[in-house]
Amino acid sequence: MSSFTSSSPENHGLSSGALSRFFDQIEQNRLQVNSFILLQDGQITTQMWRAPYRPDCPQLLYSLSKSFTSIAVGIALDNGYFHLDDPVIRFFPERCPEKISDNLARMTIHHLLSMNTGHRSNIYDAVVSEKDWVKAFLSLEVECEPGTYYSYNTPASYLLSAIIWKATGQHLVDFLTPRLFEPLEIERPEWETCPMGIAAGGMGLSLTTQDVAKFGQLLLNRGTYQGKTIVSEAYVSLATREQSDNRQEAKGIDTAQGYGYQIHLCRRGCFRGDGAFGQLCFVAPEQRIVIAATSAFKNTNQETQTLLDLIYEHIVDEWQGNRNDPQSAEDSVVLRQRLADMTYSVPAAHPIPDNIPDLDGRWYQIKDNPEKLQRVGFARVGARLQVRLCHVEREERILLFDLQSPVHIHDEFIKDLSLHRQEAVTFAAWPVCHTLKLTLLYIETPYCGAYTMHFNERGLELHFHINVSLTLRGYETSGVQIETARRNSPTSWAGVRQKKEENITP
Repeated sequence: MSSFTSSSPENHGLSSGALSRFFDQIEQNRLQVNSFILLQDGQITTQMWRAPYRPDCPQLLYSLSKSFTSIAVGIALDNGYFHLDDPVIRFFPERCPEKISDNLARMTIHHLLSMNTGHRSNIYDAVVSEKDWVKAFLSLEVECEPGTYYSYNTPASYLLSAIIWKATGQHLVDFLTPRLFEPLEIERPEWETCPMGIAAGGMGLSLTTQDVAKFGQLLLNRGTYQGKTIVSEAYVSLATREQSDNRQEAKGIDTAQGYGYQIHLCRRGCFRGDGAFGQLCFVAPEQRIVIAATSAFKNTNQETQTLLDLIYEHIVDEWQGNRNDPQSAEDSVVLRQRLADMTYSVPAAHPIPDNIPDLDGRWYQIKDNPEKLQRVGFARVGARLQVRLCHVEREERILLFDLQSPVHIHDEFIKDLSLHRQEAVTFAAWPVCHTLKLTLLYIETPYCGAYTMHFNERGLELHFHINVSLTLRGYETSGVQIETARRNSPTSWAGVRQKKEENITP
């Protein structure tokens, strides 16, 4: 649900021409930005979704989730559930190690928020590989005195979620629903959890791009939304002020401006929450600008910095203060056309070649592979192709493809931490007569996976490719045919193609 009205950028000191140049540069730099909303003075002046991404579809936020966890902590502080200087071990006496080090004893909620816990190295794998993440976190050595060494620490964000659960008796989503999500008119979201059911805190939240924009507007308004105070201005001020010096680890100019409470500081008083592959909530207080974007960046750090550079060059620097310029009809048309042209580069439909294999009823046994795919089966369902994927320790996946047009399905696929049933758009093509390419675009995430299968007399050669992922990787394997169950479907694919062509109406 959107609570924003729309306006033209010219009414808020920015030209449509500047925005056209911004999106031109997005394309020229091959930045895979999948959605984008620009708010000026709380009104939408530009928005874009690359089809088949769309406004109502939630997006996985990865580490942008941390900024929401920070505001949850602020709300809990405002309501007296705990204090910034409370020791972490106070909340988990039953999960602490037998011997508590001085550094662990000194660690407070402030240190969790500011990524200054005293851990020198990345502790993520050591924590999430265990069932009890809280116990695993508290068992690790704290090499430095808390407050003396910044190190990006996703498990610290998880500890904040666990502290909210312990202090309030509520799951993070339950705690935030009446206090944040409902006032922002955000439908109850999904938030991935640890094995013990506690919200991950530092990752795993899914929201629409419009929801992210609402959150950014809340931060811009210093804790209020539509006149209602959600979190205190005092806490937002702390969260968006430097609490840790992150310059030693910096990989770009906008990661070398200090770190607040689960919020990155940027140039010239701006700040942002961000997540893997280019999920972004950017706030420019002076210009009264909020930008929400979701992306599929292969190189998160480099491409996010490129996107931020373009935001400064074509939006922040082009802002003309309170001056309202006449809207250029020509510039507006150019901008609308540019936005309409920004669709996802999906596989083009190919004519079905002659002499393609008749896969109806065929099954193949697949050799060892990282995805633990064991068998692949095919069946024809009218003019469509059904593909069945059988994995070790997973339910069978039944996928539907059309050789001429995309198909919307639901499939079980990884999000941040685990498998989730989610929406996908499928594409199928025979580039040549013995090669079938099956593409799945998971529009609740940045993921796009493709199976390319080369059929031969012995069986098939299979190549899997994933565009971006924190856990999956591409691989090549092969398979042998193990059975063919004829389905009394004598119509060939050529016949299907002919019938389709006959049914086309001019």
